[in-house]
Amino acid sequence: MSDVETVLARVAARRPKVIDLSLDRVFAALSRLGDPHKRLPPVFHVAGTNGKGSTVAYLRAVLEAAGKSVHVYTSPHLVRFNERIVVAGNEIADADLIDALERCDKAVGEQKLTYFETTTCAAFLAFAERRADYLLLEVGLGGRLDATNVLDAPLAAVVTAIDMDHQQFLGDTLAKIAAEKAGIFRKDAPAVIGRQSPEAMAVLQARAEEVGAKVFAFGRQWDAWSEHGRLIYQDETGLCDLSAPKLIGAHQIDNAALAVATLRAAGLDLSDDALSAGLAEAFWPGRLQRLTRGPLIDRAHELLGDAPEIWLDGGHNPGAGRAVAAAMAQLEERSPKPLVMIAGMQANKDAAGYFASFADIAETVFTVAAAHNGAALPEELADAAQGAGLNARACASIDEALGLACANRDGAPPRLLISGSLFLAGEILRENG
Repeated sequence: MSDVETVLARVAARRPKVIDLSLDRVFAALSRLGDPHKRLPPVFHVAGTNGKGSTVAYLRAVLEAAGKSVHVYTSPHLVRFNERIVVAGNEIADADLIDALERCDKAVGEQKLTYFETTTCAAFLAFAERRADYLLLEVGLGGRLDATNVLDAPLAAVVTAIDMDHQQFLGDTLAKIAAEKAGIFRKDAPAVIGRQSPEAMAVLQARAEEVGAKVFAFGRQWDAWSEHGRLIYQDETGLCDLSAPKLIGAHQIDNAALAVATLRAAGLDLSDDALSAGLAEAFWPGRLQRLTRGPLIDRAHELLGDAPEIWLDGGHNPGAGRAVAAAMAQLEERSPKPLVMIAGMQANKDAAGYFASFADIAETVFTVAAAHNGAALPEELADAAQGAGLNARACASIDEALGLACANRDGAPPRLLISGSLFLAGEILRENG
C-alpha cells in the first residue's frame, strides 16, 4: 500500500461509511480550514448524470490550448486517487495530497464528515494554495446537497444529460433528479444546460429562472450538430465550424458542444482555432477508450492469432448503455465484426436497463465481478442480460471471460467491449498498464 493509500485508508476508517447528503458539515469544516472555497479561481461547476467527465475534459483541453492554467476536480478515479485532483495542469503530487488530507482530517476532528466530503475539502485546500486561471469542479452526486456545492458565484453552472441513476439518493423520476442537479444554479451566473428530455429540461429551466440564473439551454439559446465530419455550433452571437471531438461516439458531439456553449456563456472570447485545438486533443480514459497495448492485448492476440480490437467504457446506467451501443453500431457499419461484451456492474445499478440497448447488436455477454465492494454477482448480471434479450454467461474472472470471448473464432476476430462499471474500467487499466 502506498503512502497516499495508507492516509486515505486512515481517513476512511475515521469517517461514516453511509452517504449522507448535506452541506452543514462541509461549511463547518471549511470554516475551520480558513474557508479555502472562497479563495478559488473562477469556477465552472459541472453536474449531470452522463457526460460530466467528458465535458470537463473538453473544457480543460480547450482552456489549456488557449494557454490557460487549470485546476480540475473529478470523481471517481480509475487507477490512482491523485487523478481526482489536478493542480495547475498536473495530478497532485503525493506529498501535497497527503499534506492536504492530513490537515483537513485534523481540522475536521471528530465531526461526522464523510470520506467524499473530507477529500473534497482537501481538494479545495490544494486549489486555494496554488494559482490557476480556472477551476473545473465536477459534482460528486446530485448537486443541491453535494459537497462541491459551496460556491456563491461560479463563472458558470453546467448540467449535462440527465438519466436515471442513484435513485435512492436523488429521486425516482427524471424531474426529481433534475431538481437536485439544478441546485448548483446561482443568481446572475449562466445556467448552461445540455441536451435533455423534455421533462428534465422543463425542471432545469424553471429552477434557473426561479433563482435568477441566466439560462443558456440547448435547443433554445444554442444548438450544435455534426456535419461532414465537423462539429457545427451556433448561438445568437454566431456560428462556429469546429474540428470533430477526439472522443468516440455521437454523444460526444453533445458533450463537446456543451463545453463550447459553457465557455461562450461565460464570456470567454476564444477563436475557432483554439476551440478546435482543444476538442481534437481532449482525452478521458475509460470512456470508449480503445486499448492498443499491454498484457490484456497480448493475451487476446495470443488467443486470436490476430490483432484484437478492444474497447473499454465505464458507463453504468441506461443512458450510458444507449450511447455506447450507438457507438458500437456505428463501428459495425464501418467495419463489420461480431460484438462480444465482457461486463461487470455494481449491484445497485439497473443492469437490465443498461443491457437492453445491446440486445440487437451483441453476440454474447460474458459477465464478471469487478474487484470492488458492492459488485453484482456474475450470475445476477447474466440473468439480467438474458432478461434483456442477450445471450449471456457468467464467468469467474476477466481472464476466463477473455478466453471464452476469443475462442473458436476461425479467423474472424470479434470486436470486444469491456463495460458496465468505472471500477471494472479502473481494474482493467491497472492490470493492463
